[in-house]
Amino acid sequence: MSEYRVMQEKSPTFYESFFRRDELQHQTHYCPGCGHGVIHKLIAEAIDSLGVQDRTILVNPVGCAVFAYYYFDVGNVQAAHGRAPAVATGVKRAHPESIVLSYQGDGDLAAIGTAEIIHAANRGENITVFFVNNAIYGMTGGQMAPTTLVGQKSTTSPFGRSVENEGFPLRVCELLSSLEAPVYIERVSTHDNKSVMKARKAIRKALEIQVQGRGFSLIELLSPCPTIWNMTAMESRQWIAEKMLPVFPLGVYRDKTAEKVAPWTPRKEPGNAEILAILDFERKAAMAKAPDALPHPNPGRQGFQQAGIRIAGFGGQGVLLLGQLIAQAGMVEGLQVSWLPSYGPEMRGGTANCHVRLSVDAIASPLVSRPDILIALNEPALHKFGPEVVSGGLILYNSTALPADFHAEGVDVLVMPATEMADKLGSTRAANMVMLGALVERTGSIRAETVFSTLTHVIKNEKLLDIDRRAITAGVEFARQAPRQTAAGQGATHEITG
Repeated sequence: MSEYRVMQEKSPTFYESFFRRDELQHQTHYCPGCGHGVIHKLIAEAIDSLGVQDRTILVNPVGCAVFAYYYFDVGNVQAAHGRAPAVATGVKRAHPESIVLSYQGDGDLAAIGTAEIIHAANRGENITVFFVNNAIYGMTGGQMAPTTLVGQKSTTSPFGRSVENEGFPLRVCELLSSLEAPVYIERVSTHDNKSVMKARKAIRKALEIQVQGRGFSLIELLSPCPTIWNMTAMESRQWIAEKMLPVFPLGVYRDKTAEKVAPWTPRKEPGNAEILAILDFERKAAMAKAPDALPHPNPGRQGFQQAGIRIAGFGGQGVLLLGQLIAQAGMVEGLQVSWLPSYGPEMRGGTANCHVRLSVDAIASPLVSRPDILIALNEPALHKFGPEVVSGGLILYNSTALPADFHAEGVDVLVMPATEMADKLGSTRAANMVMLGALVERTGSIRAETVFSTLTHVIKNEKLLDIDRRAITAGVEFARQAPRQTAAGQGATHEITG
């Protein structure tokens, strides 16, 4: 007689052991009766059967869903609350050969993450989303979720959800199925064995769609939350059958797998040369229009490594445009660049400043909290940002003299009447270009000829373009002739005339 052995084993997609504190070794992170464990098992089975464990990346956000990385032996990325579809999009586009899963709860996906899931679905991103719907915020204290049923009580709706005050429950499958791009959307449940079998098939199908490169799929899983619902495990399953199913009917809401859907392929991102061509920044074409305005060849950026530049002034002084020109010129020269604007609600007269970084190496952050260079177009900007300039840095200040109470130890200062100079050239609005010329001359971070060529493609008005060119040249000349100064101690005043 043959011997038979019945063996049960853990999915290889799970870790061999689950990390828990010493006093909690006998339990998982999930409450008794919670649906997450069942869903984990079904996802792991699908990953195993398709043989994609070695290239699967799981993205999970805040909430009970976050614990998934303790169990799945795959690539794991944690996202901020609601942002899993956006993070999954980035991961998939960076690694299109990977199988990218987003695992989210209803308080996450249907509340703070509404925009992310709608737009990822609308773009047809080739990712698979598992949406766990238990009609409540589970981990954070039982607050009302977008999926909470009408009349259902929660810590933030103690009298029950009302249509008049909180509106109707949000039906995600119905909402996303109105979009053109999604390939497969189905709602299943985990409240009984028959439903679990259907959920198993739906999860595998959703993963197969991604493996085949066909596009976006989402599986919504109705799941019990006994602890927060204040029910036993059996009561919670009965509650799904009696209360949730009428509001969230099970079924397939979109299935385009029978259609000839074109395989999803990430768009090839252009390289630097292609970007310059797209922007029409070819140097020969640009230089054909640029004047030979410089009295001497600019040494360019020989030996240049990086510069953090802060530009500040009033709205209307061309603060943001100046930052854009510097960043675009740096890009033309093959540097790594970033430009980050900051301005008030007023179009004119309000405060405005921007952060610009130029670097030979990759830029870690666009923020410039301690600038190497400050371009201050007015006195408030000088007082606000001048003390933040690093020792050995440079301040370019638009005025005829430094304020008596300004002090910046060990910083070079060039005071120049840029507004007056620009006015003599025909437009006070060109003061920012005067400052740009001074920056070119004093720092060598970008070449003057590159600035001229970039300007040609940004300013389309020929009259303004002529004034801006002359303003840049005037700024170069002023900076070349002006002696180097430093901001002295309290009460010092420096006057520099052109």
